[in-house]
Amino acid sequence: MSTEPVPSWAAAFGYRDFNRFQAARLFSMIGMQMQSVAIGWQIYAITRRPLDLAWVGLAQFLPAFGFSLFAGQVADRVPRRTILLACHALMTALSLALLATARSATQNTAPVYAVLLGIGVVRAFVGPANQALLPSLIPADTLANAIAWASSFFQVATVLGPMLGGIAYAAYGNGGPVYAAAAAGSVLAFVLVAAMRGIPARDSLARPASAAGLPQSPRSILAGVRYVRGNPIVLGAISLDLFAVLLGGATALLPIYARDILFLGPWALGALRSAPAAGAAITGVWLALRPIERGTGAKMLVSVALFGAATIVFGLSRNFVLSLAALAALGAADMVSVFVRSALVQLATPDAMRGRVSAVNLVFIGASNELGEFESGVTAQWLGVVPSVVAGGVGTLIVVAAWAWLFPKLRQVDRLTDVVPETSAIPAESLAS
Repeated sequence: MSTEPVPSWAAAFGYRDFNRFQAARLFSMIGMQMQSVAIGWQIYAITRRPLDLAWVGLAQFLPAFGFSLFAGQVADRVPRRTILLACHALMTALSLALLATARSATQNTAPVYAVLLGIGVVRAFVGPANQALLPSLIPADTLANAIAWASSFFQVATVLGPMLGGIAYAAYGNGGPVYAAAAAGSVLAFVLVAAMRGIPARDSLARPASAAGLPQSPRSILAGVRYVRGNPIVLGAISLDLFAVLLGGATALLPIYARDILFLGPWALGALRSAPAAGAAITGVWLALRPIERGTGAKMLVSVALFGAATIVFGLSRNFVLSLAALAALGAADMVSVFVRSALVQLATPDAMRGRVSAVNLVFIGASNELGEFESGVTAQWLGVVPSVVAGGVGTLIVVAAWAWLFPKLRQVDRLTDVVPETSAIPAESLAS
């Protein structure tokens, strides 16, 4: 972990493996976001039914949900770098499979859903490995800075990816070039992860010392669930995100807004998908330069409320510029919540359990995103597109009010530096079974 002198606002960039890790995530995520635009447009162009967009989210959520807890156990026992290498290789193969469906010009959506199931499985493993690996790349006092920049890189990818995907799809008239670019992004990510050499062996190049040679057991796999359940700050933070985004997420319906409400093409879909990430990326850089110092828990709750309000504005908008602005505001508010939640989960979790707790966190995130897409598609089929989005935004505001009352410890978190693992919540067998 060799370092170079850097300003405090860029402290994380003084660590070579952190830079390689973030570049790998950037290339991989750009490809995945491009691919998401192509999949949504391709399926809706074939079927023209909101319910089919719901299946896109569900196809990715079910395998991720089924494997996530086991994947968290794997991330605490198997070299995390090795897990990432395997995942990037598999994602390359899955993108090439999508390329084959695009070149065949099939009107059958079943092969696309089959690939989405595979993507869900890979994401179940790559998420805990990524989250558990990050703290080992930098010192503890640089973690908040690293999380802010990592979140910003993620959002940059979700700005560039959809925009590039929408432009490429519109230019070529099919998703073939988009899927090829996604495969190339996974190859670059594989190469960058393979070049990471300075990670402490205890964390990622070998099995964590606390778990080496120990047998797996159902109780050990579920230790992350029990820890989250016993820690009101962690439980409150990740469950707030679950229900807020589950209700307020309108991402699955963007192809309908672009095509049937705003009467625009694939390029507009790419812009709409990029807008939340643009707002989030700007906010992420701001948080890296001027991190939240006081009132952290209360600011998280306010940001989620703003997310709900922006969702309502987007749902009612018929103007492309206003829709972009509402989505950008939505993304900016979500970025504050993501930053606080990520920092709380990392700081409040002992290292030997980070893989399993990260897996629980990602189950909640997956439920809010992919299951949220399913919920949006189903409610749009029942209620209509606009009423379903507006109702979701109102539901998010109700959730914020409820969580402020149900989780007073979360509301009362002041400084992130005050957050430490809750030893009373650590299952006795979690480090020894």
